[in-house]
Amino acid sequence: MKNLRTLALAAVVGSMSMTTMSCKKKEAATAQPKGEVLVEVYCSGPEYFTNKEHFRANAIGESLDQMTAKKKALSNARANLAADLEVTMKVVGDNYVKSSEFNNKEEVTETFQENARTVVSQVLQGTRTICEKQTKTVEGKYKTYIAIELSADELFSKYNERLSNDERLKADYNYEKFKDTFNAEMDKLEKERGGM
Repeated sequence: MKNLRTLALAAVVGSMSMTTMSCKKKEAATAQPKGEVLVEVYCSGPEYFTNKEHFRANAIGESLDQMTAKKKALSNARANLAADLEVTMKVVGDNYVKSSEFNNKEEVTETFQENARTVVSQVLQGTRTICEKQTKTVEGKYKTYIAIELSADELFSKYNERLSNDERLKADYNYEKFKDTFNAEMDKLEKERGGM
C-alpha cells in the first residue's frame, strides 16, 4: 500500500513538473526578443486576408498632407490587389487551358491573359474600403493605413462575360469547367494565406 502511495505521489509530482516545464516553454516562445518592440499595424491581420469570397489587400501611405497620405495608401493597396488578381487569373487561365482540349493552347493562353489584364483594370474600380485608420507621427506626418477588398464573384462574372464574348474562344469555352477551375484556385488561395 505504501508503495502504491509513493508511486501515485511520484506520478503527481512528475505531472506537475512537466506542466511547469511546458508553461515555461510557452512563455519563452511568446516572450518578446530583447531590444525589440511589438508594432501594431492597423488594417492588417487574418481578417484582412484574401479568402474564397474576396480578394483583399492593405497598404500604408505617409505624407505631410493628410489627403496625400490617404491617396498613397489607396494607390499602394490597389497596386497590390491588381498584382494578386493578375497572378490568380493567370493561374486560373493556365490551368483551364491545360485541362481543356484546345487545338492551339499557346494562342488560347495568350487570349486568356489579355482578357485578364483588361478585366483587372476594369474591376479595380469596384473595390471597397474595409478598414481605414489615420495617425500622426511625432515628425508631424500623416500616416494612413488602409485595407480594400474586391468580390471574387464580381471578378469571375466580368471575366466570364469577357471570355464568352471573345470570338476566338466562343466555340470551345466551357463555363462550368472554367468556374470549377476558378473556385479551385480560390480555395487554394484561402488555404495558403490562412484566410477565414
